[in-house]
Amino acid sequence: MSRQVFLASRNAKKLLEMRRILEEYVDDVEVLGLDDVTPYEEPAETAPTFSGNALIKAREAVAATGLPSLADDSGLCVDALNGMPGVLSARWAGTAKDDAANNALLLSQLTDVPDERRGAHFACSVAFAYPIGAGGVAEHVVHGEMAGRVVRAPRGSRGFGYDSLFVADATIDGRTSAELSTEEKDAVSHRGKAIREIAPLVADVLGGL
Repeated sequence: MSRQVFLASRNAKKLLEMRRILEEYVDDVEVLGLDDVTPYEEPAETAPTFSGNALIKAREAVAATGLPSLADDSGLCVDALNGMPGVLSARWAGTAKDDAANNALLLSQLTDVPDERRGAHFACSVAFAYPIGAGGVAEHVVHGEMAGRVVRAPRGSRGFGYDSLFVADATIDGRTSAELSTEEKDAVSHRGKAIREIAPLVADVLGGL
């Protein structure tokens, strides 16, 4: 029988990424997304931090589904923009999850910024909430980062968000995150680091169900 964990997301690529990494730690894991459960009202991401927003979503997820639940909040923090877009990354251009508009706006804001000042990092917080005892809920949050820089034009068709504009410091050949294979990206990405940190706990919890 598969062990079910819920990820509060409709992003197919995030769901696949979560499944790939969790499978390294958990046998027969089934990662469910928002389209796989009874619909519920998703909470507004009102916290000023990635960890705060991840917790908001994980708490609502476990309350709505009763399943061990994961949620993440992530974004791009650009040095020349004082750490923005940050928690506003998904809606930087005003419309939620419009990657093309977000990328275009970011590039326009960095037009006059020289290459040596285009440093940035991706940040990701992953929250895990799960039922314990008589009506209790346990919560854990981990954080991962990927340092790099923003290039001047999008490259690559893989990934999502700002991947096509970002070259990680760990990628020595200058490819953007959208030009990496899934295995290469998992090994260095902010989300991959956070998921790997939380995965042993998820495995322990699912193993005890």
